[in-house]
Amino acid sequence: MAVDLVILTMRGTSFQVLLIERGNEPFRGSRALPGGFLKHVEEDVRDAALRELREETDLDGAGLHIEQLGFYGRPDRDPRGRVVSVVYLAIAPGLPEPVAGTDATQAAWVPVEEVISGRVRLAFDHQQILEDAIERARTKLEHTCLATAFCAETFTISDLQRVYEAVWGIGLDPGNFYRKAQRAQGFIEPAGGERRTTGGRPARLFRAGHASVLNPPIIRPHDTASHRVTPGHTA
Repeated sequence: MAVDLVILTMRGTSFQVLLIERGNEPFRGSRALPGGFLKHVEEDVRDAALRELREETDLDGAGLHIEQLGFYGRPDRDPRGRVVSVVYLAIAPGLPEPVAGTDATQAAWVPVEEVISGRVRLAFDHQQILEDAIERARTKLEHTCLATAFCAETFTISDLQRVYEAVWGIGLDPGNFYRKAQRAQGFIEPAGGERRTTGGRPARLFRAGHASVLNPPIIRPHDTASHRVTPGHTA
């Protein structure tokens, strides 16, 4: 039995995942999600995940909201033998730089797009795990108020839109997004004041509202082929 972790965050306008570089075989030198085996039969699975995160990256997950993503147990997923992994997911803002430890030679934040595009290859079945985790994160933005956690205390709707664009990997129409954000009950509320912008009208400032669930939800556009952009840039 093993545990793996997908830790996602926003750094600037880039949606990023925490990866390690493996120091041991198999896949020595390859990038991977942090994780490892349970130490003993009495160790709680969630506790094992937090321990591995701390040992491999020096990050304390005790203060993070960590939820179970799923079980991964394909027979050929690990060349050492039959290994079933319980995967945990955390999506949080403001996470610090990791420090490699134990059997990891490096730990770093990597843009999600680098992995999804294939420019960064992951060991084991971690590519599939990450893709599943990203889809969970994208769905959370549709139905919860998670996006406001990645903004400053006060923010413009353009700031909020950039979070959605980075996580969804698409460009959004500003006017349409503005209407949807305003329509969702308790999602955002006026903070008073404006922010001056270069060459444009001042933008109103908002803060996170009282709601935790979006009503109505902000649903991803399904026909996005002509709207894909580099994360952080608006079409």
